[in-house]
Amino acid sequence: MSSTVIEDIPDSPSPLIPIKRRVAVSAERYDPEQDEDDLDQKVVYPKSDEARRRLLEVVKDILIFRSLDQEQTQDVIDAMFEKKVGPSEHVIDQGDDGDNFYVIDSGTYDIFVNKDGQSLNVGNYNNSGSFGELALMYNMPRAATIVATSSGSLWAMDRTTFRRIVLKNAFMKRKMYETLLENVPMLKDLDPYERMNVADALVPRTYEDQEKIIKQGDGADCMFFVEEGEVRIGMINNEGESEVELKRCSKGDYFGELALLTNKPRAASVYAVGQTKCAILDIQAFERLLGPCKEVMGRNVTEYEEQLVKLFGSANISDLR
Repeated sequence: MSSTVIEDIPDSPSPLIPIKRRVAVSAERYDPEQDEDDLDQKVVYPKSDEARRRLLEVVKDILIFRSLDQEQTQDVIDAMFEKKVGPSEHVIDQGDDGDNFYVIDSGTYDIFVNKDGQSLNVGNYNNSGSFGELALMYNMPRAATIVATSSGSLWAMDRTTFRRIVLKNAFMKRKMYETLLENVPMLKDLDPYERMNVADALVPRTYEDQEKIIKQGDGADCMFFVEEGEVRIGMINNEGESEVELKRCSKGDYFGELALLTNKPRAASVYAVGQTKCAILDIQAFERLLGPCKEVMGRNVTEYEEQLVKLFGSANISDLR
C-alpha cells in the first residue's frame, strides 16, 4: 500500500484517540537567507550499501522527491536515521502532528483509521513501503495510525532537515544560476525578476567523460551553462577534414547561446572532459517565460556576434554557438 494513500485518508473525529484539528494545512515559514547552517557540514547516518539502494528505490517514486537532483537525493538518504520498533508499538497516531517521514526497512505494520467511533484496519505493510511524506512539507495531523505487528526497523527523516536540504539547496542553486545568467551578454537586459524566472527554468544534467553534449549539424533548441567540470568545443570544416578543437569552457562558462536567436544547425560539437555537470536552458521554456527570444535579446546580438568574430578571428564563426 502506498504512503500517498495513507496520507489522503479522510480524517474523522473519534473518541478512541483525542484529535486536535487545525482549520487549514500550513507550512512553517523557512527563510534560507537567514539559515546560517553550513550545508557542507552534512548530517550523515551510516547505512549499508543495500540499505541505501532500498531507500533510493523507495524515495524516487514519491512525488515530493521527484524534483530533487541526484546530489539532493543522496543528502536526504544520508540524513535519514534508523528507528527500531517492537510488536504493538505505535509508529504514528492519527491526529498527532506530523514530524517524520518513514521508510520501512524491515517488519510488518498494520494501518488503522478512526471512523465513526471505530478503529478500522485498512491495510498493512510487509517489510516494505513508506508513509508520512506530507509531514515533510506541511503542518498536517496524521491521517492514520501505524502499529508494528513485529519487531522491525525504519528509516526516518524529520521535516526540519528535509526542508533545509531541499529549500536551502534550491535557494543557493537559484543564486548560482542567476549569476551565470548575468554573465551572458545577450541576457544583460533582463530585469532581476525575469532573471530569477529564467534561473528557475534551468535544468541540471550530468555528462560522463567524452560524452557528446552537442553534435555538429544537429538542430539547436537549448543553451548550456557549465556548473562543474569542463567541455571542449570542436568543429569539422566544410572539406570534412578531421575535427579541430576550438576552445574549452569550464565552470561559469556557457555555450550554445545563439540557439536562443537563430534556427541554424549547430556549427560545432561539444564534449564533456571528465564528468561534467551543465545547466540547460530550453528555448521553449525561455519563450514561455519571456516571449520570443529575438524580441528579448535581439538588440544585443549584433554586438555579441562582433565579439565572437574578434575572439575566433573569422566572420564565419559567428554562429558557432
